[in-house]
Amino acid sequence: MLSRVPVPHAAARKIQGMILSGELRSGEKMPSQREFALSLGVSRASLREALLTLETLGLLKTEPGRGTFVSQEMPSASRNMARWRYADSYPVADVFETRIMLEGRIAGLSSRTLTEAEFQALELETDTMERNWETGDLLANAEADLEFHAIIASACPNRMIVDLYQSVRDQLTQTQIQPIPITEPARMKASIAEHRRIIRALRMRDAGKATQEMQGHIRNTARCAGILLAAEILDVE
Repeated sequence: MLSRVPVPHAAARKIQGMILSGELRSGEKMPSQREFALSLGVSRASLREALLTLETLGLLKTEPGRGTFVSQEMPSASRNMARWRYADSYPVADVFETRIMLEGRIAGLSSRTLTEAEFQALELETDTMERNWETGDLLANAEADLEFHAIIASACPNRMIVDLYQSVRDQLTQTQIQPIPITEPARMKASIAEHRRIIRALRMRDAGKATQEMQGHIRNTARCAGILLAAEILDVE
């Protein structure tokens, strides 16, 4: 079984709660990592990862030489995405293309092996994703999205493909979180509908349709992030 969410979400959830409750106010500078990690009861490494996740979601903003601050406005379609965390290793377009190849194949193979309990879990995560977007809980929305994809990957009968997925999972899942601050409500509604179409194809045990739906979903996420993939560039030309 894959480990589900590859970030220290307990710390991130606590910090998001402090922001939403007003305990950490808009524009306020975050405490030093040493004292903040101590107050939260987590390691500094876990805190750094939590802060990076919340910055990607648009809840925090780091200003070079000054520190990390609570964003002065909630994420919206008018904001810019955070810096791509893996820019020194891979362009974000390459990661999206890898997702299309790898997760498309995984969806097709998993259509043969997913159980009724796993189908119900996929429905639950999709409902959770929708509900938390409506309430403004961006972290829980992202968690549900990550879990949805992890359930499908866990069911893949080709263990070498699963190991390959796991080896690059941090980069793959970052492309799920990265576009959230600029996602318009209509796009999130469409993304949730895409999840439901993926589930229908998987339930039908239709490997080709499951692959197609998953690949289309990832392409649409890339477009939301402003990424035009190689195949689409050729189509335009």
